[in-house]
Amino acid sequence: MQLTHMFVHPMKSARGIAYSRAYASLQGLLHDREWLLVTPAGQYLTARDYPRMLLIEMDLIPGGMLLKADGQSPILAMTQVYQQSVATAVWKDAFTALHGDPQVDAWFTRFMGIECKLLWLGMKSTRTLKNTAQPMSFADGYPYLLVNQSSLDALNQELPQAVSLRHFRPNLVVAGAMPYEEDDWSVLRIGEIVFDVAKPCTRCQMTTVDPDTGKFSDTNEPMKTLIRTRQLPEGICFGINLVARNEGLLDLGANVEVVESRYSF
Repeated sequence: MQLTHMFVHPMKSARGIAYSRAYASLQGLLHDREWLLVTPAGQYLTARDYPRMLLIEMDLIPGGMLLKADGQSPILAMTQVYQQSVATAVWKDAFTALHGDPQVDAWFTRFMGIECKLLWLGMKSTRTLKNTAQPMSFADGYPYLLVNQSSLDALNQELPQAVSLRHFRPNLVVAGAMPYEEDDWSVLRIGEIVFDVAKPCTRCQMTTVDPDTGKFSDTNEPMKTLIRTRQLPEGICFGINLVARNEGLLDLGANVEVVESRYSF
């Protein structure tokens, strides 16, 4: 098996950036989900409720990012401006992040059509991975999400219209495995990085948003098919959540090895 794609999503629910080489830390791929859009009260916003967030693009630059969206002039969000600690939360995790630039807030408010503000994770996250002291990004629950290309190919054979990797927002994509073989994996080695499989990734209506248009599917696909074919004890699942044991560089083409499986035959 090989690593065939890597994606960093600098802001939660915005468009991802494809990389051929990326630094894998315990917290996730470098710069992944380190920005968060929230309401004035600190409630986080995602494409589950505001699908046009998927149309927001960004280019990473030293010390920040360049934000781009249709109908908006590009604007810079620079980390040095983000110094005010504010309360926020992702799911049930309550923690603090950093707020700073009212001009960037106004840019998002115009695009989103609701009042909102942008938060930065900071140099050291105050959020921790469940039951550990390990810093955690703004990701839903785990540092990494991996998708098996063969599983996507198998799913697309069931669908009236194929969906892309981008519908599932993975960090890592591997090829060369059997469809849904990842259900059996427990520990992986990708290049020099060892990952524990935390759990299957449960899925929601966000998979039905077209990443190119920011609109929900009229047919509720691929969720309609996933409900029929991918109901596991954890829920409706596609892909797996990972936690890294060590840090280092990952390159496309890196060898992927299953170190431990959940079952032996």
